[in-house]
Amino acid sequence: MCDNTLIKAGIVLGLGFGGFADGIVLHQILGWHHVVCNTLDCQPLSIQQLEHQNMQDGFFLLITWIVSLTGVVMLFHAARHQVSDWSARGLFGAMLAGWGLFNFIEGMINHQILGIHHVLPGNHQLLCDILYLTLGLVCIYVGMRMTTSSRKQLLRQCSCEIYQLSPPYLHLITRK
Repeated sequence: MCDNTLIKAGIVLGLGFGGFADGIVLHQILGWHHVVCNTLDCQPLSIQQLEHQNMQDGFFLLITWIVSLTGVVMLFHAARHQVSDWSARGLFGAMLAGWGLFNFIEGMINHQILGIHHVLPGNHQLLCDILYLTLGLVCIYVGMRMTTSSRKQLLRQCSCEIYQLSPPYLHLITRK
């Protein structure tokens, strides 16, 4: 059976993991920004402001957790429906593409359109934002290439399975 439920699960997992990487690394560990920045350098002016920003970050991480959990459920669904060939390359490629989608969409909306925060506020914020968007596009491209090469291999295997299961005369009709 040829199916792309594994790829869909990988994309959703990548979206969730991309959000986790942003929230944990950029918000919590490096402290570069929060979901919503109230000052130019994104540093809170009071404990109350910091608590509010941390709460917003917490809701953001809750959403990424729900997205990741949805991806895991989709992965289990793909396993229960026995996708013909599990491809680690295809799954990883889809996750990488999903991560890139997160970076690009979040970067365009939050950094460029709404301007509610930047990757690294300050003198070089536009450069950092552009690098973040570029990283997203590179992840999408590489992930799609990995997924596509995996899908081509899967389609070749599926067409061989179909050929083997088909009546003996079918190959005469389908040959060019």
